[in-house]
Amino acid sequence: MKILEYLENYDYEQLVICQDRTSGLKAIICIHDTTLGPALGGTRMWNYASEEEAILDALRLARGMTYKNAAAGLNLGGGKTVIIGDSRTQKSEELFRAFGRYVQSLNGRYITAEDVGTTVRDMDWVHLETEFVTGASSSGASGDPSPMTARGVWRGMKAAAKEAFGDDSLRGKTIAIQGLGHVGYCLAKHLHEEGAKLIVTDIHEDAIKHLINEMEAVVVRPEEIFGVEADIYAPCAMGAVINDETIPQFKFKVIAGAANNVLQEERHGDKLHDLGILYAPDYVINSGGVINVADELEGYDYQRALQKVEMVYDNVAKVLQIAKQMNIPTYKAADRMAEQRIERLGQIRSNYLRK
Repeated sequence: MKILEYLENYDYEQLVICQDRTSGLKAIICIHDTTLGPALGGTRMWNYASEEEAILDALRLARGMTYKNAAAGLNLGGGKTVIIGDSRTQKSEELFRAFGRYVQSLNGRYITAEDVGTTVRDMDWVHLETEFVTGASSSGASGDPSPMTARGVWRGMKAAAKEAFGDDSLRGKTIAIQGLGHVGYCLAKHLHEEGAKLIVTDIHEDAIKHLINEMEAVVVRPEEIFGVEADIYAPCAMGAVINDETIPQFKFKVIAGAANNVLQEERHGDKLHDLGILYAPDYVINSGGVINVADELEGYDYQRALQKVEMVYDNVAKVLQIAKQMNIPTYKAADRMAEQRIERLGQIRSNYLRK
């Protein structure tokens, strides 16, 4: 992988590789763009197969955060961290405090939060070393952003359903959820309460057991979720799940979920468009969590944050309208909406520097 060439091609600002021998920390912090403000993006802990895979994930996720924050109307740039390691066995206070010191060294250019594999407790440890963290449990913080992410996905899914089915009610709709972590489980609760029928899967069996009785969910093996009969597919696990192998299996009319970077390549978004499958772009529909933690920067107010998260419905509807009017795939419509905002405001701003 030619890292500097990749950075230049997609106009990244900074890539920081961090290690601490005592704690075992191996992390990559990536800042993509700070035109709109400091880069905000969560910290993911995952057992990557290689260092190159981890770096590529950090790069893709950071760029996605630039677009997510811009499309959500936030005055924030895009960044992301990945920590290489097993989140179930390798966490420690010293690891996250070592990471926090690296965040602090960036002097506010990057603000972190939870993501896949990290929790409020982890952010509390980070907060012991830096002020540039959101989603902790300290006074004025918002805690776990997962419920807000899930609420935003639910609202965005309703907007997509209205476009696809003529009605935004999800009652009676069959929805296939892939991944039942913090966000996927909260999303399942919203859907169950509205009267949707659920088909679910997760790589961890313990995440599924209680859903069978609690929500009358049908459980399938992870590899089977792509081919089930359902109205809506909600990917809520890792990315790149829309690809050459999975698309031929799809029987869904709508794809709307919480996972980031679900298109393995942009051409897969073109393929969905050609097939008439309505795709709610991931970084627009899953922006509830970042909207919630961004409210901490103003002094957190739950009702204000909730009101902003409700607007995910309108943001998804706007993207779908742009795509329809211009007859372009929805992922291109979302990119256009985000890029135009960055370009407009970029004319009056420069790279973010903390005052």
